[in-house]
Amino acid sequence: MTLAITVGLLTAGAVYLFTKREMLRVILGFILLGHAGNLILFSAGGSDRRTAPFHPSTDPSAMADPLPQAFVLTAIVIAFSITVFMLVLAVTGERSDKTAKKIEELDVAAESVSDGVRRTPRRSHNNQENT
Repeated sequence: MTLAITVGLLTAGAVYLFTKREMLRVILGFILLGHAGNLILFSAGGSDRRTAPFHPSTDPSAMADPLPQAFVLTAIVIAFSITVFMLVLAVTGERSDKTAKKIEELDVAAESVSDGVRRTPRRSHNNQENT
């Protein structure tokens, strides 16, 4: 039960971070979602109900399945490499992607429609862009 609650909280935190517009928060959301997936894979092995694998004095049918543990270990390595790649993209990427400006323009347009007053957002016109 606590594992399911933990997975739910990690997933909810990831979805919350995905809704933010900053690249670092989106990356943290991917990390949380990866941890939630790892917990699901780890719980699939049933290691909480069974004994340790490869212990000489236990019955082989009561041993935990080591395959989900290997999957989780592989998933951790893959998630780490993807996280590093996304962080490098965030650091070396272009700073002004103009996404925030487009969203602000849409917000202003939505407000003007709801007020009944037609307003247009200010746009900066540069003469060098036309040449």
